[in-house]
Amino acid sequence: MQIGVIAGSGIIPLIISNALKKKGYTVVALALKELANEELTRYSDIIKWINIGKAGKIIDFLKTNNVKNVILTGNVPKKMIFEREKIKPDIRALKIIFSAKLRGDNELLKIVERELLKEGIKIVDMSEFCPELLTPNGILTRKKPAKDEWKDIEYGFKIAKKIGQLDIGQTVVVKERSVIAVEGIEGTDETILRAGRFVKNTVVVKVSKPQQSLRLDPPAAGMDTIINMGKATAKILALEAGKTILIDKEKVIEKADEMNISVVGL
Repeated sequence: MQIGVIAGSGIIPLIISNALKKKGYTVVALALKELANEELTRYSDIIKWINIGKAGKIIDFLKTNNVKNVILTGNVPKKMIFEREKIKPDIRALKIIFSAKLRGDNELLKIVERELLKEGIKIVDMSEFCPELLTPNGILTRKKPAKDEWKDIEYGFKIAKKIGQLDIGQTVVVKERSVIAVEGIEGTDETILRAGRFVKNTVVVKVSKPQQSLRLDPPAAGMDTIINMGKATAKILALEAGKTILIDKEKVIEKADEMNISVVGL
């Protein structure tokens, strides 16, 4: 069976493509230029490098290779929609950008989904094919959160869901039931580092947006998250179980144990 992978930056596209190949799928990768990892070639049966602004060429490539189902994976910085001189969007891409009443991640991705559906291409939920990549429920590290830290986790979860509902971001950093930083256009890692410039021993909470489907931009954390938490002296990473990707789970937990960081799924 053919399956398309539209790949942004980071290691997730490699992990997902590798998992799909091991399960017998033919991986047709559409690697976004200046974003996707060159290693993606190793995990793909067919691959093409395309500028993110060439929506028409992206659709043509998928149709030419008879791709009916596609997974969106990897990071695409939101700031790119403001870098039109760099990405040189074609007419179809401009239509996607300017037809959005609001330019939050979820709104733009829904428009992309509608454009693909017009061409008979369906965005599918990554968890249907690779459920093992999702964060499990429970305490994953040796270190357990203290009683007061659980209060921060619960508080952070509620706040993160509220900012997600407004399509702002997926991550908040809190301490003693105070919000230290909220994720905006910069992404999770920069949010963590920014919080660390003001307050130490914080709790990082990352969730899916209430209105969000795992087909579109599932939240993810991995080794970079833990390393940046170390730099920021953050102590706890709380992820929404079953709705966030935990990249290289075993290595992340090992590193977190080494750095005395708690990781929990809730």
